[in-house]
Amino acid sequence: MRWRTELRDSDPQAICDLVAATGFFTDDEVAIAGELATETLERGDAAGYRFVIAELRGRMTGYACFGPIPATASSYDLYWIAVHPKHQDAGLGRQLIEAAEEAARDAGATQMFVDTAGRSQYRPTRRFYERMGYHVEAELRDFFAPGDDKIIFAKRLNPATRH
Repeated sequence: MRWRTELRDSDPQAICDLVAATGFFTDDEVAIAGELATETLERGDAAGYRFVIAELRGRMTGYACFGPIPATASSYDLYWIAVHPKHQDAGLGRQLIEAAEEAARDAGATQMFVDTAGRSQYRPTRRFYERMGYHVEAELRDFFAPGDDKIIFAKRLNPATRH
């Protein structure tokens, strides 16, 4: 596995392909994932997004996108984390989230937030965040659609939480 944090021109499409392959996201969400990479390529650090990318034999197998939350002193959002279905259940998601947390912590973050859906399809995703030390901070009922809540997870990123 090869790791990198710098985006390439081919990454927006590779991210869209990866996010679509998971089967979890709508077409609009897939487009947004690619747009964040495009914006970062165009604007650099000013875009506010950072990436951790895992590749195997030159193909993107997983990635995380995170960044500081505007108008906060030290809070970060984990905007995206996705692992290609062929590489799930091998610890890659854990490695990606830990790399994102470490990079955020090194940049001064004291906490990380993650938004996810409340649909039953996302139950394994929510369990993953809990295993990674996140707790439910808030639930917004019917946020995405009737019956589809927004679940906001949070984790303190202080030196005591390093692995």
